[in-house]
Amino acid sequence: MTRLQFRRDRKVGDSQVGATQANIVALELIDESGRVGLGFVQVLFQPLLPEAQLEWAFRQEAFPALEGRTAASLALRVGRPRGGNVRKMLVPFEEAIQHAVWDLFAQSCDQPLWQLLGAERQAVPVYASGLDFHLPDHDFMELFGRAAEKDYRGYKIKVGHSLIERDLHRLDLLKKATGDDGRPVMIDANEAWTAAETRAALALFERAGHRIYWIEDPIPRDDFDGLRRLRLSCPDTRVNSGEYLDLSGKRKLLQAEACDMLNVHGQVSDVMRAGWLAGEHNVEVTFGNSFLEVGVNMALALPGVRWLEYSFQNFEHLVEEPYVIRDGLIHGHDRPGHGLRLSDAVRTEYRTPEPLAEADLPPAPSWERPA
Repeated sequence: MTRLQFRRDRKVGDSQVGATQANIVALELIDESGRVGLGFVQVLFQPLLPEAQLEWAFRQEAFPALEGRTAASLALRVGRPRGGNVRKMLVPFEEAIQHAVWDLFAQSCDQPLWQLLGAERQAVPVYASGLDFHLPDHDFMELFGRAAEKDYRGYKIKVGHSLIERDLHRLDLLKKATGDDGRPVMIDANEAWTAAETRAALALFERAGHRIYWIEDPIPRDDFDGLRRLRLSCPDTRVNSGEYLDLSGKRKLLQAEACDMLNVHGQVSDVMRAGWLAGEHNVEVTFGNSFLEVGVNMALALPGVRWLEYSFQNFEHLVEEPYVIRDGLIHGHDRPGHGLRLSDAVRTEYRTPEPLAEADLPPAPSWERPA
C-alpha cells in the first residue's frame, strides 16, 4: 500500500464541489506466483488516514475475504446484493480491489484485460472533459484549445451556474477556443437543475447557436419521471444519466426509459453487468472518468460504448506506461492484465505516509501526453 498526497495542477470540480489536492492510495495485491495486481483508491475532499491506519483498515475489513482465494474466483464471484454484512468499508477500497483482482485474473490467463473481457476492437473514441467549473476563462480556453489541437473527438464542459448567462458565456468561449470545429459538445450539470430549468437552458443555448449533443445528469439521479419527460421534450439533445446510481439504480433508470445514454464507470464487474442491462434495453453506454483511464478495458469490451471521458487530471506520472491516446482514440495495453504498473519513482519520491497540510503539499510533476 502506497499513500500519495499532492497538489493538483488546477482546482477541479463542478457546480457543487471542488478539489485542490489529490489523495490517493495505490493498492497492490500479490498472488502465490508473485504476480502483482494494481488498483487505486481516490478520496476527493479530505486527506486519507496515515498509511499505517490504512493498512490496518484493509487487513480488518478487506483482506479476510481475499486471502487464499484465486483471482479468478474473486473476479467471477456473485455475492449477496444486500444484508447486514454488505456495507461500505471505512476506506473505499472496493474499486481498487476489483481493478487489482481483475488485473491478476487477466495476468494469470496471459491476456490483456480488455481481451479477457471479450473485446473485438483495440481503440475507442475519447472526448475531452475539463472538470472546468472553477477555471478562469483564460485557463478554460487554454485547456480546450489544447484538446482541439490533439484531435479529441468531442468536448464536455461543466454547467449549472446560478447565472445561466455564465453557462452560455462558457459555451461561447468553448466555440472560440476550439475553432467551432464541428465536434460534438456535451454539457454536465451535476444535478444542478430542475426539469423546467433544463428545458429553458437548452432552448437558450440553441437560440445562441449551440447544438448540445448530450446533457449529463441535469436533475437529481432518482427523478426518473423527470428524466423521461426531458427525453421526450428535448429530442435534439440526448439525456445521459446513471453516473451516481448503483447497479440496482441503473436497472430502475433503464426500466423507466429515463435516459438515452447510460453513464458507467468504476468497478469492473458492475460495469460489465450494467453494460449488459443497457444492451437489453437497447441504450447506448458512455464511459465516464475512471482512474488513469483503466476503464478503457471495459469500454473496449462493451459494444454499446462509443465514448470514453478523459479529464486531464495529471495522474500519468503514477505509472510506468499510461494508456496511449492518439488521434482522438484510446488504446488498451498489449501487456497481460490491465497493463498499468506503479512507477518506481512514486514509491521512493512521492510517497506520503502521513497526512500533509495543504500548505505543505508538493506539486504534482508536470506531464504532457505525447501527440
